[in-house]
Amino acid sequence: MVMSFYWWFPLFLFICGCWQFVSKRKHLLVTLLSLEFIVLSLFMFLILFLHLLELEMFFSMVFLTFSVCEGALGLSILVSMIRTHGNDYFQSFSVLQC
Repeated sequence: MVMSFYWWFPLFLFICGCWQFVSKRKHLLVTLLSLEFIVLSLFMFLILFLHLLELEMFFSMVFLTFSVCEGALGLSILVSMIRTHGNDYFQSFSVLQC
């Protein structure tokens, strides 16, 4: 019973994060937060999977490193978008501008 909870909880978090990512597309900050939420649920899946197979947890550190780099890249895009356009609305952002 408890083991199934350990597998269903990260799956529920992943589905909630994907739903939030798909439904809230107005602000860039909200989409970045939902992407980090999805990464957190994937990290929980990874830890459970590595623990189940009794493998080393080294790959989890590599995964955390890449997720931090992804978060830093997203924040830099957010800051540059706010500096150039004044807000983080996707409606005010045009791909045709340089």
